Amino acid sequence: MKILVINAGSSSLKYQLYDMSNESVLAKGRVERIGMDSSILVHQPKNGEEVSQVSEILEHTTAIRKVLKILTHKEHGVIESTQEIEAVGHRVVHGGESFKGSVVVDQEVKTKIRRLFALAPLHNPAAMLGIEAAEKNMPGVPQVVVFDTAFHQTMSEKAYLYPIPKVLYKKHHVRRYGAHGTSHEYVSRIAADFLKRPVEELKMITCHIGNGASLAAIQNGISVDTSMGLTPLEGLMMGTRSGDIDPAIVPYVMNKEELTINEVDSMLNKHSGLLAISGISSDMREITEGMIAGYPNATLAFEMYEYRLRKYIGSYAAAMNGVDVIVFTAGVGENSIILRERVLTNLTYLGVELDKEANSVISGEPRRISAPNSKVEVLVVPTNEELVIARDTHRLVQNLIRNV
Repeated sequence: MKILVINAGSSSLKYQLYDMSNESVLAKGRVERIGMDSSILVHQPKNGEEVSQVSEILEHTTAIRKVLKILTHKEHGVIESTQEIEAVGHRVVHGGESFKGSVVVDQEVKTKIRRLFALAPLHNPAAMLGIEAAEKNMPGVPQVVVFDTAFHQTMSEKAYLYPIPKVLYKKHHVRRYGAHGTSHEYVSRIAADFLKRPVEELKMITCHIGNGASLAAIQNGISVDTSMGLTPLEGLMMGTRSGDIDPAIVPYVMNKEELTINEVDSMLNKHSGLLAISGISSDMREITEGMIAGYPNATLAFEMYEYRLRKYIGSYAAAMNGVDVIVFTAGVGENSIILRERVLTNLTYLGVELDKEANSVISGEPRRISAPNSKVEVLVVPTNEELVIARDTHRLVQNLIRNV
């Protein structure tokens, strides 16, 4: 079975085409600047050269049509016909309490996703654009949605409720949902396999550290707590997001600066975090370069980021009464040698001992970076959210076919 995995943003779209007979990626790429006359499609076929095309792509339906066209291109394509694509899998950030797992798309599913737009305004509407665009281009092809929040639906009330009037939960479903669930689940299981230990016997802290960042406390294979909350704004300091702040800051700043709620929301989501403190970038690579060059604000941004990350690790060790494994993943987690070193050298009270030589290696494979005498195993595990989406899509569509 060949499955097209789509991750749609408001002005972009990423894709990967999988052959599920061996879980290989036949091609991958992205469409950027959707809505403009100078949109860019970047396509990378397996064992082929990267191809770029610039054209007018005003909406997602056209973007997916362009993707299908290049996938079947005589020179750059990897399939002869779009009919070879038997299913489409989509990433959707927020499933609320409506979805505890991945599901096949139907009208009821789409209605429920739309009702959750307010909980992930930057992500869910864009995902719906991708779903509807795929339907228009591939009518009758089964589609599956995989939710970032689903893995965290195992949290207990004490972890997911906020200490505010409970009527807000009953009426408006105000609670902690988390995000990056596909990544946290994937790397936790890969880590357990790497260690040759049952995931059901481990206390694990998984650190998905990218431009968006979250931690999960995973005990006996299930999520018991996670740092993102009602929305992906809560938790760690991120590239452009503030993470945890005193909630009284919002009305205070609105009053002092005469800001609207939308302006404050934009400030906290798009103009805070590393970008706000450093004044130069939201990219950890550029922050690190600035710190090494002696730029004070870059140094401060890095130190705040590391400090808050380390505090969350400590709090989750306390929540589980210990930790067996710490996992770093995603763009920053997998590639920032200096961030991992700073965090781990300040966790010796947990029994963490870093192997600096192992930590200095950049590899696309799971690896141990803790010293042999470390009481806590520390791993770097590359995440693969697209593979999780492809696997769930494959499983659900096969079940659908069997039940026809």
